[in-house]
Amino acid sequence: MRPRAPGAAADAEGTLIRRDDPGYEDTRTGAVWNEVTPRRFPAFLARAATEADVVHTVTWARARGLRVAIRSGGHNWSGSPLRDGGLLLDLAGLRQCAVTPAHGTEPATATVGPAVTGQDLVAALTPHDLAFPVGHCPTVAVGGFLLSGGLGWNSRAWGASCADVREIRAVTADGRTVTCSDTEHPDLFWAARGAGPGFCAAVTGFRLALHPHPASVMTTSLTFPSADVARVTDWAEPLARRLPPYVETAFVLAASGPPAAGAGRGPRITVGATAFAATEREARRALEPFADCPFGERAVSRRLPAPVSFAGLHEGAAAIWPPAHRYAADTLWSPENHTTQLTRIADAVARAPSGKSLVLSPVQPVSQEPALLRNMAFAPLGASYLVCYAVWDDPADDRANARWLRDAMAAADPRDDGGHYIAETDLEAGAARARRSYTPATWDRLQEIKAQWDPENLFHSYLAP
Repeated sequence: MRPRAPGAAADAEGTLIRRDDPGYEDTRTGAVWNEVTPRRFPAFLARAATEADVVHTVTWARARGLRVAIRSGGHNWSGSPLRDGGLLLDLAGLRQCAVTPAHGTEPATATVGPAVTGQDLVAALTPHDLAFPVGHCPTVAVGGFLLSGGLGWNSRAWGASCADVREIRAVTADGRTVTCSDTEHPDLFWAARGAGPGFCAAVTGFRLALHPHPASVMTTSLTFPSADVARVTDWAEPLARRLPPYVETAFVLAASGPPAAGAGRGPRITVGATAFAATEREARRALEPFADCPFGERAVSRRLPAPVSFAGLHEGAAAIWPPAHRYAADTLWSPENHTTQLTRIADAVARAPSGKSLVLSPVQPVSQEPALLRNMAFAPLGASYLVCYAVWDDPADDRANARWLRDAMAAADPRDDGGHYIAETDLEAGAARARRSYTPATWDRLQEIKAQWDPENLFHSYLAP
């Protein structure tokens, strides 16, 4: 780390920036992908180039009584890596990605750094005819995504993305580098598969089990006026649950849909389905029911089944979550069905101050197979799931959009007792957001593991207001 603060080791490769150094503010704002940068100011910003830099930085911070926050890709909507005082450890330089082909009974694996993004991983795996349930947004780094559990492409079949984490390397609060797996430090490994931004160590690498690339990936969609929310969800939710697990179905309730002939740009509900199948025939057969919508004549637009690549799926997602925008987000797991949830929130979406805001609600976003939920802190916490995004670009509209998000989520969860997904929930909405992202037993165990591995609370836990 080429030191820019007293006491930094002269033989390390990263950089250390103090709050009064030139470039501090650009580095601080660059640590968050969201254009809304929280007004929280670390005393130091450390950028690691190697695992040895991480060890050095953690040791250096502990010796000076500085608490440490971790950043992999900066996609957390609440800006969790930015904390007042202390040190922000930026792992953006750890982008190694190596693919090991299958050998005998051993599956193909990839060894990746925490800053590798979904689009990086797709680009590395596709030439090997391999795949992984990467995040839907292409620029999300695997570090925070996998630590939070990971609701990725084809997770209804493959399980939460963290189910394919076979091993991690992590730097602990006492400066040790440890390898964790089912058999080695299994408690820390369990926590690393779901603890999210409250994880009590700095992960420097993941070893991932990979999947054969689906021979055929096809997608289709229908879009209707938002007045048809109940009709669309009543029809499509039971249909989606009957389809093979390799079909991913999701509702998108958008404040302003694309223009359609004679339909203007009012709020829309889209039901989209993507099949990750062994053959093209199998994919087309799985998507056939979407062509038989009993009220299909009401659709304002329709996309017929068409082949798509993982890179193409990422291109579509990038249009939903464009860079250089301002975001706020919150999540909800509910025991109620999609019709109930989306009907409740539809009026709020229609009144959104920004036409770019939306609600995404996948049907069965992750496999419920017990074998694919084994030995992890992550768990689905309801029968339906939605995530609400406020998306805008003018700083003058910050307050209106933040208020809209809270009001929209209150409409969806009027008793304020739903569960949450730690990766995208609004951690500034209250301390209960983090706690309700887990079952009570899981939450208690996370606190016990934190106390064991980080007794002096070196690593920041969950952001709270």
